[in-house]
Amino acid sequence: MYSTLATPFDPHSFQSRIYAGDILRFGHSPAMAKWVAFTREWLEVQLHPYRPEKIHQYLSHVEQTRCFEQCQRAFAASPEVRNLWQGLMEELGFNAERIACDRLHLRFQPHQQVAQLAPRSRTTATIAFHRDTWGSNLYAQTNWWAPIYPITEERTFAIYPGLWSKTLPNTSADFDMQAILRRSHRDGRNSVNADEAIPHLLGEPGEQGVPVLIEPGEVIAFSGAHAHAGVGNTSGLTRISFETRTLFIPDLEAGRGAPNVDGHAPWMTPGLFRRLSDGKRLDDLLGCRFIEPYAAP
Repeated sequence: MYSTLATPFDPHSFQSRIYAGDILRFGHSPAMAKWVAFTREWLEVQLHPYRPEKIHQYLSHVEQTRCFEQCQRAFAASPEVRNLWQGLMEELGFNAERIACDRLHLRFQPHQQVAQLAPRSRTTATIAFHRDTWGSNLYAQTNWWAPIYPITEERTFAIYPGLWSKTLPNTSADFDMQAILRRSHRDGRNSVNADEAIPHLLGEPGEQGVPVLIEPGEVIAFSGAHAHAGVGNTSGLTRISFETRTLFIPDLEAGRGAPNVDGHAPWMTPGLFRRLSDGKRLDDLLGCRFIEPYAAP
C-alpha cells in the first residue's frame, strides 16, 4: 500500500504524488527519533504513575476523557512539540514559510471489549469511516500519522485505497462546520462527540480497509481525500498515536489538490491552519475568513 520516499524531497513532486492518491511512508530519521523520544517521555510524565498504554485499566471513561483532553491541549500548545515538528518537516524538505499546519494532535484509543458500547467522546472514540475533505473541502490537504508506541492490526487505523476515485454516498451536504466550530469554541471540544465532528458514509464501503502497520519512528502521509477509519481496539492496550494535517500554501493559492469525487459540504476551513514558521493563521495570510463558503468547481 505504501511507497517509500527518500528524504529530503522536492515538495512539488511530493504534493503531486499525494494529490494522485499515493500513500507515502518515511523511515526512521534523526528528527523523527527525537520526536518519538520526546513524546514518550512527555506522556510518561503527564500520565505518571500509570504506564501510558495501560492507562485504561486504572481510569474510568469519564476520567480518561478528562485526562486525555488535558494531554491533548498541553501537547498542542507545547513550543517544544512545534519546534520538533518543524524540524521534521524541514528535514523532509519543506520550507516552513510555505507550509501551514493544523493542530498537532495526540489520539488515544483505549482497549474495549468486542461489542462493548462505549461513549462516543472525541478523546476516546474509534473514528468512523470518512474522508477529511467531506468536512474541510481543502483538497490540498495532506494527512500525517505516526504511532508513538508499537501498533498491531487490532490497534491502528485503516485506509481504503481502492475507494480513492469512487463516488460514495455521504452526509457532507448537511454537515455544518460553522455550527460545530461555534459550539466547540463555546462549550469545549468534547461538547461535540466523535460522530457529530465528521460527515458519515451512507451505507457500506464495499471493500475492506488496509490496516496501517508502521513502527514508532516512521510516519506516513496521504491525501485528506483518502477514505479511512479507526480499527476497533481489542488489543488489550491503549493506542496512542500522533496526527496532523498540512497545506502546501502555494498549491492552495493556485487551486491545486486532489480531485473532489463526492464532497458537498458548504464550508471550507483555512483558519484551522497556521503557517509553520511563525504560527500566523492561514486566513490572515490569505486575506480570507476563518471559515469560507465553498462552491465546488
